[in-house]
Amino acid sequence: MCLCRDEIDAIDLTQQTFYRYAKHEDRVHTPAKLKSWLFATAKNEFLDHVRRAKRYPHVSLEEVGEPSSGGAETSRAVDTRIVLAAMRRIDETYRTALALFYLEGYSYREISEILEVPSGTVMSRLSRGKAQLKAALDDGNLKPQKSGGNCEH
Repeated sequence: MCLCRDEIDAIDLTQQTFYRYAKHEDRVHTPAKLKSWLFATAKNEFLDHVRRAKRYPHVSLEEVGEPSSGGAETSRAVDTRIVLAAMRRIDETYRTALALFYLEGYSYREISEILEVPSGTVMSRLSRGKAQLKAALDDGNLKPQKSGGNCEH
């Protein structure tokens, strides 16, 4: 797809577009309008992804390397590594909700749809996840790890 300029992103965008179609196929009343609906949806999904990526850049655990010497950037790198190490200690249920909200930038409603749970459950998981994250950070025994865990955000 020419919007993405990357095959993997294009596959993801196509999958998301057809997911939206499957979820909202009742909105396309005539088969002749299907092609334009799909293209408009793909464009909107792409633009949403770009906006979200600008606000919340993706950082995988593997990309957080050893900090360089001194400065604010080093401090941020160490802080990021410590937070990601703390994230590994959180229950998967809560870690997923936190990652979707804070790292991926999804709204409560979007997370509710992704996880197929009520929005109240999302809010509860975020609250409990933040409490677990705070406890893990307050523990003081966190050492940034080079690998381990399965939080990929």
